[in-house]
Amino acid sequence: MGEKHRVRFEPVGIEIEVDEEQTVLRSASEQGLMLMHGCKEGQCAACKSFVLDGDDIELDRYSTFALPDYEKEEGFTLLCRAHVYEDVTIELLNFDEEMIRSGLPIQNAVAEVVSIDPVTHDLRHLVLRLIEPADITFFPGQYVDIAVPGTEHTRSFSMANTSSREGGRLEFVIKVYPDGLFSSFLDGRLAVGDRLDLTGPFGVFTLREGHDEDIVFVGGGAGLAPILALLRSMAERGIDRRAVFYYGARRRRDLCFVAELQALEEKLPNFRFVPALSEPDDGEAWDGEVGLITEVVKRHESDLSRAHAYLCGPPPMVEAAMPLLGQLGVPEKHIYYDKFTTTGGEDR
Repeated sequence: MGEKHRVRFEPVGIEIEVDEEQTVLRSASEQGLMLMHGCKEGQCAACKSFVLDGDDIELDRYSTFALPDYEKEEGFTLLCRAHVYEDVTIELLNFDEEMIRSGLPIQNAVAEVVSIDPVTHDLRHLVLRLIEPADITFFPGQYVDIAVPGTEHTRSFSMANTSSREGGRLEFVIKVYPDGLFSSFLDGRLAVGDRLDLTGPFGVFTLREGHDEDIVFVGGGAGLAPILALLRSMAERGIDRRAVFYYGARRRRDLCFVAELQALEEKLPNFRFVPALSEPDDGEAWDGEVGLITEVVKRHESDLSRAHAYLCGPPPMVEAAMPLLGQLGVPEKHIYYDKFTTTGGEDR
């Protein structure tokens, strides 16, 4: 390990020590601080912050879409890529102080494959059982990094269940990409009984407590997983806030977990599930919504000024939905998103 330096976060007044060999975000996560973040790879900008004091900061490789050169020159940085070589003070631009202090330290774990089932032509329901430790604590909506055996790479996947207390179980809904690093392993070599190395939990896509505002969920593809975790958690805890889940798919064959989501409408009287198909097949039996999921949201909603919105799915969907929700009145600070950024041809 390298030399350690003090990092102070404003305006919350929290200080930690960060090793030169670790990114600021990773060090904060290991110390139980839940800073805003998404991809951890310098692509989504969720952890973008401003350097108030200190110059000796180096960044690992990142996307200039997340941090344009002019912003870097002005003093902005990405905490998931930043290594500090002196004491620094950083202004958090996107934060929830209560959430910061409620973070869970990350853990390393080993899990065994229980089942791998296709739920659509390109989505897999992967179920693991924790071996060591037998249980890890996470908030519904968070994700873990799974090491790709035989490589130095990891891929991030959101848990679809609410905890691992029941037999160390972890559930994932994973999209399969042609020639994707983890996809190829998942569909070609991974078998029941195999073991995988995990690290986590990560992510801030969690249900904000202490609110009674309406909830609007917007998802697509494998973005179903963390939203399903949040809905399952609401059902388990009897949270009766008005909620609606707009889920976009291309064709009927791309829909999954429909029976469970419809059953949740019975358990949660104020919940509605609204699936939509953007490209239904000719002659296909479908009497539901048709169109891009953003178009469907616009048709159904007119005033979301008293709502919290949770978006999860491919970047184009998230990027289209965010301004729409703003136009419909959702305060920016109440739009929470998990943008499944692409890594080497696949995302989580």
